Amino acid sequence: MSASFTADLGGKVAAITGGSRGIGRAIAETYLAAGARVAINGRSQEKGDRALLEMDAGEQAIFIAGDVTDRDSVNHFIDATVAQFGRIDILVNNAGGSSGYAPIAQLTDEAWDQAQAWILNSCFWATRRALIDMEPRNWGRIINISSVEGRQASKATVAHYITHKHAMNGFTKACAFEYGALGITSNAISPGGVETDMMMELGPQAAESMGLTYEEFKHSYAEEASIKRMTTLDDISAMALLLASDAGPLHPHWGGAV
Repeated sequence: MSASFTADLGGKVAAITGGSRGIGRAIAETYLAAGARVAINGRSQEKGDRALLEMDAGEQAIFIAGDVTDRDSVNHFIDATVAQFGRIDILVNNAGGSSGYAPIAQLTDEAWDQAQAWILNSCFWATRRALIDMEPRNWGRIINISSVEGRQASKATVAHYITHKHAMNGFTKACAFEYGALGITSNAISPGGVETDMMMELGPQAAESMGLTYEEFKHSYAEEASIKRMTTLDDISAMALLLASDAGPLHPHWGGAV
């Protein structure tokens, strides 16, 4: 995976939640190509081992199995990264999603709570733990993978996803305000539709709940975008590389939804 922006991340360590596939995997490959050491996590040890094999990064990359909806598992991921590589410079809160799509009147507590844990709580837990390592060194990059739906509300039956992506953007800005002067930047990337394997798994269910075919569902994302196409993994990984680099902080309190 290559990015149109180039940067040197030699000596840096990145931890990426949900890094064994999709957006997280693309960012991991981009960071490795830029010289960083990378820790990725996911629920499946088998998928993680396969990702490491395919990335062929040797000792520059590790996989730590865990569920980001569980606080202790998130803490373990951060702690294990520091134990292996000695530090964390870059945290990418990529894991997140939702299921159980329904209009608000029919939306279940289970679906709501799952989305909150998957999107928002995991971001908070990982950031809180990583800041323990970043703050004494006065350097860090926190990059949250949000969504265009965290800046608008243009899809029915996904109120739980929309709400918690909005909350993620608020948390991103709060973190930027508190830690920007310490050399720790906090930003969110808010892409439109990206046809990852997760979207291919969950997208048809979301589309059906909206009364659309999967192709119509994808087309709606492309039509809403100013570029009139789906977002690509290269688009996102290039922005993630910029935000992780020394060129990222344009202002000591720079932060928010990209």
